[in-house]
Amino acid sequence: MRAFTKTIFIIVFFMTATFLSAAEKTKVTARLERDSNIYAGESFIYSIVIEGSSKPENIDITSLNKFNPQHTGNQISTRMVNFETTSEYIMNYSLTTDQSGLIEIPSVTVTVNGKNYQTNPLAVTILKPGVTDKMRLELTLSQQECYVGQPVIMNVEWTILAPLRNANINVPAFNSGDFYIEDVSETQKAWAQSDLTINGVEVLLQEQRESRNGINVSVISFTKVLIPKHSGRIEISPASVSAEIAVGRSQRRSFFGSEYDYKRFMVSSKPSLLTVLPLPEEGKPAGYYGLVGRYTISASAAPTQVNVGDPITLIIKISGNKYLKLVEWPALEDIPELSANFKIPSQKASPIIEGGSKVFTQTIRANNDGIKAIPSIPLAFFDSDNGRYTVITTRPIELEIAPTKILTTADLEGTDFTPVNKEVEAIKKGLSANYEGFDVLQNQDLALLGALTSPGYMALWGLPLAGLVLSSLLKFFTHTSPEKTAAKRRRQACGKAVRQLKKITSSDEQRHELLASVMKQYIGERFDKTAGSLTADDCCEVIVTYTTDKQTACKYRDIIAQCEAVRYSSTEADIDLTQIKKVIELVRNIEKKSKK
Repeated sequence: MRAFTKTIFIIVFFMTATFLSAAEKTKVTARLERDSNIYAGESFIYSIVIEGSSKPENIDITSLNKFNPQHTGNQISTRMVNFETTSEYIMNYSLTTDQSGLIEIPSVTVTVNGKNYQTNPLAVTILKPGVTDKMRLELTLSQQECYVGQPVIMNVEWTILAPLRNANINVPAFNSGDFYIEDVSETQKAWAQSDLTINGVEVLLQEQRESRNGINVSVISFTKVLIPKHSGRIEISPASVSAEIAVGRSQRRSFFGSEYDYKRFMVSSKPSLLTVLPLPEEGKPAGYYGLVGRYTISASAAPTQVNVGDPITLIIKISGNKYLKLVEWPALEDIPELSANFKIPSQKASPIIEGGSKVFTQTIRANNDGIKAIPSIPLAFFDSDNGRYTVITTRPIELEIAPTKILTTADLEGTDFTPVNKEVEAIKKGLSANYEGFDVLQNQDLALLGALTSPGYMALWGLPLAGLVLSSLLKFFTHTSPEKTAAKRRRQACGKAVRQLKKITSSDEQRHELLASVMKQYIGERFDKTAGSLTADDCCEVIVTYTTDKQTACKYRDIIAQCEAVRYSSTEADIDLTQIKKVIELVRNIEKKSKK
């Protein structure tokens, strides 16, 4: 007994020592990926690095809320220091601020293996961009006064009068917490459209080319619906755009011709004030939950001829309004006639938007045969045009409910059931089950050796065993890990980029955008970076770090910057096969030198 206790103690001791050793090796830090200048209104990457451990259980980033943190992806990095391999789990966030000067980024709480760690606070200098008349930003609201829950349309229009690149758009209203955000169903025709995520909200950018006072300009706009959550005077902070704008032409030649010299500027819209009125308490009907506007409701059911207890599919459609985000499940349990006569499951399927209606589907069952119809289902809303509450209902749905017959023992056995004599006469050779006596019994002893060598039994135990062996071998040879996956992605990055580049000339989409996207994607996959957060300058820094070829890095950076500048330029540019070959040559040169 003593020996057993001693063994258990030793095992527990070593397990505890191993855990404490792992905990001591775990280190959580924060860092900024960009060493170049950061301007107000421009996003930058903030990384949380967990060294010596894997994915954390929890990350509390509430202290970063004023920087509008947006998760941009995770990555795993492995490095060797003093012949010891160390792995890092890195979580990247995009931060944005409109403030300038010395800004402190506070600590973040990270939970790893049940223990809380605090990252180091960081100090960063945010530069104030210049002011320019080469771009304008305007934010407008469809109305300045509304009720709680009443949709207000917000339109943002960005006018560009000169080539620019590396633009960042900030709309504080998206993450202020004052509104529900919804899309506008109707979109205007535009010269070009593209998706973009702003402050964590996906928007559809629409671009139009216009001539104003003899100057070609680009007008980029997007529209969203703001639905106020509370009453009061809501001050909508100005939207802002930070971008590098061409301030002149240099003597160098660029990918598309003459090259521009750029300088960063920022413009902001005017602040807006929205007065949100509270909904009146007088006349508020029972069951009202906050809908504002005008709505319609209808219902249908099938089948309508059923027995008691049979399922009936009830479909409810609510429409009449473009904005249906706040429409909730009808409270069927609160309708006395419905809850008393029908069984209504507590589980509810998620509603769908179909043909301008929000559709709810529920299965109900009648509990008696005296039911004649599914009663009316009400919907209450506040009509903002008339300033009063309105309750509308569906039409009753007529039903034919038949009683369910209760089965007795006689129904199951049959009305002509009579006992049968126990004696059964065998016909011809007869059935073994009808014979009595020990002489009809057969020896069913199982011989183990015979079972193992029997073809039937061999199939029973051999096939599962073969499957187990094959699956084990397959798992052994195909086993992967995050490190192996990252290494495979790095190996395939060059070939993938070359294939994508060759397809650009045959694409009908905007080729300069595709080219910049492929070039960033190559750098991200080849050097374990987050492609979506890379800028032209970031790509240049990465290439110099891994290849020490500054000339190639600058060419790579300039092509990306010029592609981005073309997107917002008032002039158009195309990409031909010769230009694609130049980029492929750069990619292969980077690949070659990064392996040395």
